[in-house]
Parts: sequence; C-alpha cells; structure tokens
Amino acid sequence: MENVIELKHVYKSFGDFQLKDISMTVKKGFITGFIGGNGVGKSTTIKLMMNLLQPDSGSISIFGLDHKKHEKEIKRRIGFVFDENMFYSHLTFAEMKKMIRPCYMNWDDSLFNYYVEKFELPLNKKIKSFSKGMMMKASLSIALSHHAELIIMDEPTSGLDPIFRREFLDILHNIMQDGKKTIFFSTHITTDLDRIADYITFIHNGEHIFTKKSYQIQEEYAIVKGGMELLDRDTEQEFISIRKSNAGFEALTANKARVEDVFGDLVLIEKPTIEELMFYTKKGAK
Repeated sequence: MENVIELKHVYKSFGDFQLKDISMTVKKGFITGFIGGNGVGKSTTIKLMMNLLQPDSGSISIFGLDHKKHEKEIKRRIGFVFDENMFYSHLTFAEMKKMIRPCYMNWDDSLFNYYVEKFELPLNKKIKSFSKGMMMKASLSIALSHHAELIIMDEPTSGLDPIFRREFLDILHNIMQDGKKTIFFSTHITTDLDRIADYITFIHNGEHIFTKKSYQIQEEYAIVKGGMELLDRDTEQEFISIRKSNAGFEALTANKARVEDVFGDLVLIEKPTIEELMFYTKKGAK
C-alpha cells in the first residue's frame, strides 16, 4: 500500500517542547485522523510536512519526494483547509480565485464553478462577510479545484455548528469515493473522526503513540469497569490509566484479550471512543 506521507525519525525542539523521534505514515486513498491534546505537536507536525518549519533531524517525504527539494511540485498536488482564514478578507471570492488560479498547473475552472454552485458560495461578496461555515466551504472548493491528490486539514470543523459539521463530513466522504484522494485531518472534535476516519494517528507530548486502522482500536483497546476489590498492584499493571471512585474503577487497556483472560466476567468491557483514548492516555502520562 502506497504511503503519501512518510516521516522518519523526525526531531524538532522549541524551548521546553520537543517532537521526539516521530516516525509515521499516511496511506494513499484513505482518511487519516490526526489526534492529540493541545500543545502536543499536531500543528508543528503539519508545519514540518509543509516545509514551514525545518526539522532538527530526520526526513520527510510526500508522494515519495523530499519535501524540501521538491516543495513547489508537492504543493501543487496538495489542497489545504485550515481553521484560520487564509484569504485576503477585503477581496471578493471571485477576486481571490483569480489570484490563486495561476499557482496551480491543474486548475480547473469548471470544477471550481461546480463546487461554488454545490456549496452555494457568493462569488461577488467580500470574504470578510463570510460565515465560518462559508469560509470552510470556500477553502475546500479551492483545495479541490486543482485536482489535489492530498488534502491536509488543520482543525477544519472547529467552531462550526453540529449540523454544518455533519454536512462537511458528508462532503469529505463523497469526494473520497474515487479512491484517488487522501485526507489528513487534524481535529480536537473526535466524534468527527469516529464517523469518517479510516486510520487514526495519535501523538502525545511530542511522541507518536500509534497509527492504526479505526477498527483495530476497537479490537485492541477497551474501557474496563469493575469493583475496587479487583484492583491490586499486579492487576493495575494491565491498564494504561485508571479512574477510581466509591462506585468502582474505570480504566483503559491496550490489550483487550489480556483483560478478558485476567478478569473474565467480573468486569464490564466496552468499546472506547477516541476521546476516551486521549483522556486516559493523558491521565496515564501524568
């Protein structure tokens, strides 16, 4: 299976923060959700991919090409959708399109017009008048109008209402149907990834925890609930972290089969959400 993005042993330091030995891949033709708490290195990793920051060591390749030596070629094949407004707000959307179009050899006006109509975007209104949802649609229409093979999104659904978030996810699902595009999707809203992600890449405190298929997480990880009498020094070692209360304990394990062997029918075992995975991993690190 072809890797669209590859990071190998990447390090980057900023004062007290450090990305440590990040090695990860993004598979072609799938949606990869990129998760982690605030300040753990998600935006830094994306900036490194985009050659907006330079790694202290390690290598980064996109489409099999060195991300520095082939930066222009790579960026012509990538679409970007960010939480922040990346357009000139005093221009109309039509004027902004005229500025952007020459940057892409594969720009397709008919495709742009298709998405403008589909997303009901006003071409002749100034961008500063666009709502948050309209801005996301505008960014996505630009990203798709030059036949981008890789779409990188940094918190695209942040601040959107639940109805539009659902609509936005449906749009992403539909554009993936040809099997030729790849989406790398960073977000704090983990329920979005529960709906659409094929793979999940999880980083914490500057370290790559895992990249797994979504169904693997459900098979390997579990939330375990039981009585406090089941816990001792040995059984607590089965868990990434534990939350204790007068009613009992709730914990995360990365080895569901092992917990089933150890505790049998004495505990309740549930599928974890991505949010629970992040919460308990952070709790365990503390």
